[in-house]
Amino acid sequence: MPNDPIHNAPSSVVQICGLTKSYRVYQKKEGLAASLRGLFHREYREVRAVRGIDLTVQQGEFVAFLGPNGAGKTTTLKLLSGVINPTSGQATVMGYVPWKRENAYRRRFALVMGQKNQLWWDLPAQESFRLHQQIYRIERESFERTRDELTELLEIRELLKQPVRELSLGERMKMELTAALLHSPDVLFLDEPTIGLDVVAQRNIQQFLKHYQAERRITILLTSHYMKDVAALCKRVVIIAQGRIEYDGSLSGIIDSFSGHKVVTLQFAEDDAMKELERYGQVLEIVPPRAKLRIPRSDVPKTLAAILSQHVIEDVVVEDPPLEEVIADAFARARYDQDESSEPVVERASQVESPS
Repeated sequence: MPNDPIHNAPSSVVQICGLTKSYRVYQKKEGLAASLRGLFHREYREVRAVRGIDLTVQQGEFVAFLGPNGAGKTTTLKLLSGVINPTSGQATVMGYVPWKRENAYRRRFALVMGQKNQLWWDLPAQESFRLHQQIYRIERESFERTRDELTELLEIRELLKQPVRELSLGERMKMELTAALLHSPDVLFLDEPTIGLDVVAQRNIQQFLKHYQAERRITILLTSHYMKDVAALCKRVVIIAQGRIEYDGSLSGIIDSFSGHKVVTLQFAEDDAMKELERYGQVLEIVPPRAKLRIPRSDVPKTLAAILSQHVIEDVVVEDPPLEEVIADAFARARYDQDESSEPVVERASQVESPS
């Protein structure tokens, strides 16, 4: 199959072609009469969580997977982990088809979800680690060496005998990462690993992931709503919205692609010089003798020239808007009519499969 994109990049670790996942969601109407009718005639809405995406990830890449809530990020990671089956399309990870759930594949990847626990809640983490050793058939010497290395890097060795329920959220996440990496996977899927953590815990997780990935050269796909995670760890960013990839490129390229303005900070020699600044651009802040303006990128040179010709300026700073703001703009621009993503279907209750 020479023209099949799923087979054209043998050196790629993750290869996705036309991957699609749809769900049927029961639409329960309000009121007793509507509920009774729903026993016999149910209305469903089709939700297309992933819409024919194409993506290739090379070995050793650390890729950020960004998008608003409901964009399809977690669904894509679940597909690549074999947790769910696709509606259509193809994908391979290290040559394996994830939803075939082959044991050889399971031993080579790990999935960490910030909102899900894989450790036994009432037992010390070291007991869960021993269970992982048995599941992945890790030799004792290799297991103990890896465990000791990870717990030392994450500074949690003294917490191994403490029940998981007694740990802080940051400590639990460190334990989750340790458990996921005990079998030394080649690919790591991270879904919101720093969600709910304080700034210190976030930084600790970031530093660990950066060091571990650089040392092991493993491939990591990360979803996060914290732009500091992305800026600290990832050179490549993929933006997904409404199940479709809207951007795939460098972090710096996002600003060029989605930001149409610059933020200009001016320090005037005199306080009264800051009158009628609105004619130069959108005024973001005024703290005499300093003012901050939002100016279209293409207008920055001529606007600065006009200001300098009229006022005495002691200092000028021209910078890009905050990354969080640019990402929010990118999400907003990537939206489209959601009505096209759902199709109501009416079926008899007897035809509806009960949830598994």
